[in-house]
Amino acid sequence: MNHRKLLLLGWLAGFCAAGAQPLLAADASPRGFTAHDLVSLARLSEPRLSPDGRSVAYTLRETDLDANKGVRSIWRVAVAEPGAQPVRLTATGSNASSPRWSPDGRTLYFLSNRSGSDQIWSLTQGAGEARQVTRYPLDVQNFRVSPDGKHLAFSLEVFTDCATLDCTQKRLADRAASKASGVLYESLFVRHWDAWADGRRNQLFVATLGGDGTAQGEPLRVSAGVDGDVPSKPFGDEAEYTYAADGRTLYFDARAPGSGEAWSTNFDIYAVPADASAKPRNLTADNLAWDGSPLPSPDGRYLYYLAMKRPGLEADRFGIWQLDLANGAKREVDPAWDRSAGALAISPDGHILYTTADDLGEHALFAVDVASGRVQRVAAGGNIADFSIASGVTVVARDSVVAPTDLYVVDADGAQRALTAVNRERLRGIAMSPKEDFWFSGWNGDKVRGYVVKPFGAVDGKKYPVAFLVHGGPQGSWVDDFHYRWNPEVYAGAGYAVVVIDFHGSTGYGQAFTDAISDHWGDRPLEDLRKGWAAALARYPFLAGDRACALGASYGGYMIDWIAGNWNTPESGAWRCLVTHDGVFDTRFMGYASEELWFTERENGGTPWANPRGYERFNPATHTGDWKVPMLVIHGARDYRVPLDQGIAAFTALQRQGIPSQFLEFPDENHWVLKPQNSLQWNAAVQDWLKRWTAEQ
Repeated sequence: MNHRKLLLLGWLAGFCAAGAQPLLAADASPRGFTAHDLVSLARLSEPRLSPDGRSVAYTLRETDLDANKGVRSIWRVAVAEPGAQPVRLTATGSNASSPRWSPDGRTLYFLSNRSGSDQIWSLTQGAGEARQVTRYPLDVQNFRVSPDGKHLAFSLEVFTDCATLDCTQKRLADRAASKASGVLYESLFVRHWDAWADGRRNQLFVATLGGDGTAQGEPLRVSAGVDGDVPSKPFGDEAEYTYAADGRTLYFDARAPGSGEAWSTNFDIYAVPADASAKPRNLTADNLAWDGSPLPSPDGRYLYYLAMKRPGLEADRFGIWQLDLANGAKREVDPAWDRSAGALAISPDGHILYTTADDLGEHALFAVDVASGRVQRVAAGGNIADFSIASGVTVVARDSVVAPTDLYVVDADGAQRALTAVNRERLRGIAMSPKEDFWFSGWNGDKVRGYVVKPFGAVDGKKYPVAFLVHGGPQGSWVDDFHYRWNPEVYAGAGYAVVVIDFHGSTGYGQAFTDAISDHWGDRPLEDLRKGWAAALARYPFLAGDRACALGASYGGYMIDWIAGNWNTPESGAWRCLVTHDGVFDTRFMGYASEELWFTERENGGTPWANPRGYERFNPATHTGDWKVPMLVIHGARDYRVPLDQGIAAFTALQRQGIPSQFLEFPDENHWVLKPQNSLQWNAAVQDWLKRWTAEQ
């Protein structure tokens, strides 16, 4: 049996052992994974178990390459019937997402644009013809169903001085009709992520459902009086607000008003009557750091939430806190757990909290005992992207380096049984290359993790060019997940080995490890990258160290710019090429031009005028005279986190010095590349660049 088939069978054995279904027929001739395969995959998200735990609804995004967009639909699959086939619930021709069950399980609500705007729709018994529930002049962004099933809480983007939704719609229409286009600002944010501020806020509303199941009249704005977005922009959702168990109160979090939101991470949790009979009341004003994700106990006695302890820091550890609603007493549930918790769920008896967290290269599901703070793993193996728990049933959405997301039922002993295989046919005949973790001694003698991926069809004794990937964040991690831009399988399928390093600053190794990068962007992580590269070369003889390119985005892009002037002759020989995407070129100017100022101020020890040395200490722009490695620069014009000028400046430095370089600009993309055709173009440009410079000489 040849080496390629042995590799394939080994991958299949590991994949099936994890509870997934094999994607390749035994007699098929495999091929490597490509960027076109990546873009064409269906993406599963938002699993929601029915209250009886018998079925799970989820969102499936499929790619329409001709229309250059993703199309979403709602599906359902039975949980207790092994081999049950998923059933599509929503019609083609429109988008549908956010499936949410009524408390009695008789109605499935979801968002759809089939009426021309995003509104709430419903399916009785999760089947039949959908009914439009809301008919507002504005898009509904997200929603929750009340515990009695008679009300809906949801968010709309409105002008807060407007008394009606029609007022907001009319003001927008008047602006569009005006021949004057200027906008006068009096405070930051003037723009955030990829959109300019226009004066509107996300606000929380409540509507009553009539006997026919539709929303009645003008909804009540329950977040009135809080000068903040509910939920937060740009990515907040219904995890930031929730009903009390009796449905009489809503809890939500919002950035504290009047605190200068562009440089503050002070979120507070508010309580407000669901009938808007009183103004919101701040429950966490004593903590000047981030409080969020409220979750009431089933008996209504406690409110659980996530909280950071250090103001102005978005990468602090999220601890789990308990608030006694009767007397206001607060305590941290998990003070000894050195991990940062994610979204919360609670058991029916209120004794166990469930959450996910990065942990040693995985993103796992954990159970936290409320009384003792004891933490146990519930489900692991790759990346638990989401989970749902109902009636004693646990379902997770899980992916890994070798497999996109599918649903799994988790047994009491942690074993997982696959419920879906949404990409089985799309991946038929494709072989993935498994990763292998390795550890080495990095900065300060700390143990640091990395992993390698062999090229598809690798032959023993042969060396292969290397894609050395640097993650962003910088407080992120190369967890065992299926990435839709920096996907190791795309490089492996094209004949490259992949090396990644979870340098200091990465998450999942304790808060001290994460904090180590602040004020040290250019030294501690670089030491880890250099030592990790040397460790990989010493351990894996198939790596051609003299035919390697380094690539990264965001902070990873910053590191590529920093490497260009500070590590352009690795121990194995010069880098053949570099790729920087949306990278920070000038840290000083980032302190003025980026929108979320708390990030630059925390990472560089203050404002640019108060601590200029902190910004210049590790500034790639000051080392451009030492640049000499060919570089591909990529940037999105709608990236307001790392503005476009950062990419143009890097390209200018390269061109002015006669260094071989290219600049790929996406006028319609933000910090990410989201459109399918743009993703294909991005991958083609990157792979062409690598092929050009890593060819054997």
